Amino acid sequence: MPVPPFLRVILLLACLCAPPAMAQPSAPPPLAAFFANPEFSGALLAPDARRLAVKVNGPNKRDRLAIVDLRDNSIKVVAQFDDADVGDIEWVNPQRLAFNLHDRQTASGDVRYGPGLYAVNADGSQLRQLASRSGAPNLSTSIYKVLPWHTYLSSQRGAQDSDAIYVLSTVFTATREVDYQALLQLDTVTGRSTPVTPPGKVRRWLLDQRGEPRLAVTREGHIDSVRYRDPASGAWRTLAQFDAYVGGAEAFTPLGFGPDGTLYVKARLGSDTLSVHAYDLASDSIVPAPLIALDGYDFTGGLIVRDGKLLGAGYLEESRATRWFDPAMAALQARIDALMPETRNLVSLAARPATPFVLVQSFSDVQPMRYALFNGETGRLTAIGDSQPQIQAAQMSAQRLVRYPARDGLSIPAWLTVPKNSTGKELPLVVLVHGGPYVRGAERQWDGQVQFLASRGYAVLQPEYRGSTGFGKRHFRAGWKQWGLKMQDDIADGARWAIAQGIADPRRVCIAGASYGGYATLMGLINDPDLYRCGIDWVGVTDIGLMYTGHWSFASDLSDDWKQYGMPQLIGDPLKDAAQFQATSPIAQAARITQPLLLAYGAADKRVPLYHGKQFHAAVKPHNPDVEWVVYEDEGHGWYLPATRVDFWQRVEKFLDRNIGPGSASQ
Repeated sequence: MPVPPFLRVILLLACLCAPPAMAQPSAPPPLAAFFANPEFSGALLAPDARRLAVKVNGPNKRDRLAIVDLRDNSIKVVAQFDDADVGDIEWVNPQRLAFNLHDRQTASGDVRYGPGLYAVNADGSQLRQLASRSGAPNLSTSIYKVLPWHTYLSSQRGAQDSDAIYVLSTVFTATREVDYQALLQLDTVTGRSTPVTPPGKVRRWLLDQRGEPRLAVTREGHIDSVRYRDPASGAWRTLAQFDAYVGGAEAFTPLGFGPDGTLYVKARLGSDTLSVHAYDLASDSIVPAPLIALDGYDFTGGLIVRDGKLLGAGYLEESRATRWFDPAMAALQARIDALMPETRNLVSLAARPATPFVLVQSFSDVQPMRYALFNGETGRLTAIGDSQPQIQAAQMSAQRLVRYPARDGLSIPAWLTVPKNSTGKELPLVVLVHGGPYVRGAERQWDGQVQFLASRGYAVLQPEYRGSTGFGKRHFRAGWKQWGLKMQDDIADGARWAIAQGIADPRRVCIAGASYGGYATLMGLINDPDLYRCGIDWVGVTDIGLMYTGHWSFASDLSDDWKQYGMPQLIGDPLKDAAQFQATSPIAQAARITQPLLLAYGAADKRVPLYHGKQFHAAVKPHNPDVEWVVYEDEGHGWYLPATRVDFWQRVEKFLDRNIGPGSASQ
């Protein structure tokens, strides 16, 4: 694919000049290459497809906002800051953009301001600050007051035909918890804002096909109400009510509006999996026949509506993909796939295109995200940028979805990655447990953590244990109140399956994970000491009771509503299930952990505050001489800075080497 002049400029600005490709490189990439921030991201077509917005790295290593004019191949940097990076971007209309800021050079513990909100024309003129970020001076000269720091982009594409957008303003309770989300219509030129009258305490707003507020989900206690705004009268009416945390037979999730105003929702309607259905607003009922139903997967994704047509839907099965209803778009997808058959290629469209350009994001299990422009008239595909240019697909290891039976017969999906060029047999195995736990753990795409471990010779198994979402209601509900019990058995059964298949060396299995995955690591060492040679826990829960009671030294960000209504149903009741909590508490049974253990925590973590790690470390250290302990003072719930990620994974590499790797006694 030839690189025209304007792309060479982008590559220069973004420092995307990659080293020469090698056919079969022998040495794996350095550790830092797996954990670097993306060097290119955020490409976004204008509503008329005449321009492309991109984020490019400047001389001060800060992300800047640049606009490429696709009509003459010119490029212009239109926004840049000395102390922050351009973050999320939205096109307001074909000539104007809105964006916020973030800071890729500061750990979460040191962040003291909101993201701010700004708007600028595509030619760099009329830059205006719309919302403040504390700790930085306001740049606005408007007669209208700059909005408070807790004002955010809505992440919904509006009408894109005026200077106005809809933004969210978070309203907090006296205890600093989120109470509801106010919606404002904001003129990005003048800074004037007008609030939308809400039907209650709204947690989610949904814009219709014309970009106007049409639906809201309100919450009182644990009850969610779906409310619809009549286009003619503006009056709100309630479509449905159900439990916000456990759902119910009548529960559904609003998905979006079609070009004719049809509301589409996600619902089960007696099925195990979520499907997409039309909602009949006249009868207040869900149309039984699904628009999209996926075999064995809950629908996760969104509708693609452009230029007055419902063209298709993006969704997630093993990996992200698109189902096109429009024959012309299906044909366009086939042309692009023929040019890049080794990757999954996601096509992004402009709202009302006046040029033949579409944006293509390409990836696979061995290829990090790449961006390109496709010209539908010429059939020409032009590379724009590479998120991780130091990574070469030829060096990466293939990932596949497997299934194994749990001891009670439940089928457990899992992701298996075997090191490239290995025999695939009798390998040291890392069982990598996802956090959440009530989320989906992985999908088929490049994963820096997994690929790093595989590059160092380790097989990696990522179980989607019961309780994981995305695989149907039965799989999800089977994990309720099963922390340390059947959820833990699923993980151990996966490791034993890998051993039985001849993939894993039974003497060299290590369990690892963050957050809930860290909890499962500790419980794995307790429940199955004969199976796991070692464990790695970062930012892990160490006692279920501590999530309820908290601690005076640092407040948790778990909401009171979640503790009152959600956790007792999904995790357990602190009074009724006290005995179970004690039996499944790593702190209470720390003396049973004698295997080598690496513990890492963030001092600024609000999800699993540091006292989880400190109390457990104090409990385990007297009985276990092989415990490595590290605290990252400025980090929160996960490692935000590349330097932290590099330091942590260097520790992991050495820890694994001496316990199950080439440097271990069992080798």
